[in-house]
Amino acid sequence: MAAQLTLQAPQSLPPNELRDHLERLWNTGLEGSRGAATFTLVIYEASWLQQQLIRTGLLDGPINGLLDRGLIERAKAAVSSCGLPLSTAVMDQRLAWALGQRPGDHRADDLRGQFVDSAISVHMPRRLITLAPTLDPSRHLETLVAAFCPLVDEGVAAAQACGDAVVLRGGLGVLQQNLTLLDPLIEPGLPCWVWWNSSLDEAPELLEALALAGRRLVVDSSLGAPRRCIDLLVARIQSGQAVSDLNWMRLRTWRESLAMVFDPPSRRDALEHVVQLDIDVEGDHPLMGLLLAAWIADRLGWHLVSSFAVDGDGIGTGVGAEFERTDGTTVQFRLMPVPVGVPRIHPGAMVGLRLICEAPQRAPLCVILCSESGGCMRLEAGGMASMELLEEVVPVPDESEEMELARLLSGGHDTTNPLLAAAAPIAARLLPA
Repeated sequence: MAAQLTLQAPQSLPPNELRDHLERLWNTGLEGSRGAATFTLVIYEASWLQQQLIRTGLLDGPINGLLDRGLIERAKAAVSSCGLPLSTAVMDQRLAWALGQRPGDHRADDLRGQFVDSAISVHMPRRLITLAPTLDPSRHLETLVAAFCPLVDEGVAAAQACGDAVVLRGGLGVLQQNLTLLDPLIEPGLPCWVWWNSSLDEAPELLEALALAGRRLVVDSSLGAPRRCIDLLVARIQSGQAVSDLNWMRLRTWRESLAMVFDPPSRRDALEHVVQLDIDVEGDHPLMGLLLAAWIADRLGWHLVSSFAVDGDGIGTGVGAEFERTDGTTVQFRLMPVPVGVPRIHPGAMVGLRLICEAPQRAPLCVILCSESGGCMRLEAGGMASMELLEEVVPVPDESEEMELARLLSGGHDTTNPLLAAAAPIAARLLPA
């Protein structure tokens, strides 16, 4: 955590005193500081997996909402003990649900929202509001407030950068019933980001109430049923709301690597002659792969003719489609789920991509991108000997959600990324009904 000076330790208050307390805090309590004129960040921080691991005694506390190394290791070990497929990702909601069926009553301090992660605090939020639902649905509402300032090099608080953190903790139903507390805490003159840091399947009414028009919404389309995730993404984008998808952001290195492969002048025209696109993803969540395919199709001007489900050889259901290039030639697309022994954190992570280009009077070109050197054996099979083969390993950064969010905060992003806005509707049409 970055150095910061806590001007007021977390303090529990009655809910109806929140607003008055914050007004007094900034008007008289902090030596005249009015706080940072930056933005408000509202976070729905469910942390169901961490709460269940702690409740069942598989992880020590506190509950902080962070995906640290210890949590990831315990979660991966719990996959097999819960009888789930080894390809189950850490953040797959089925893991938290399976843990919820096991006995246990271990408890730990709940510190969600009481500290500011270093990646976020460097952008000096004016107010950080965390909604922290608890496993006990009947738990009454608790409200806490803390004030903080980053430290400058001289070790003196930078008053103009000060902010406060507000936590609303309790059962999910209790949080929904007390949302009237939230709006008065959001400064009308400052940008407001809403980070839904949980599955998009849960609490749709709460999401609707938080992600009002004019607020910048951050979601993760790898968390939740694929159809629900992509439909929500498309609907929000088409409504004109500024939407960011962490699942899309994780494709950055794949898009950059593919662009670099075709950057040399000798290969650029090959993109006009693609006849086949194959993508492999971990497990049975296809959206990351579909978003990448949709980006390729949009950039190259392909027209989607049809999409359909394909048999995944017992692993899961894949996706097939036919595109039509600008010259009328058909492009075949397949996305397949593949088994992995050590899955990554988020469902549906990219394993590999293959593009086959057949330009007239030239040997066919096969481009294979892999997440690791040994991960593309399936894509290397089938007639590669007659083609020019180019294979690259894509560096996949191991960055936390907080780091990804910090990248958004640093750029402003008061509109949806135009590449995502173009790709999401195509991805929605690719996903079979």
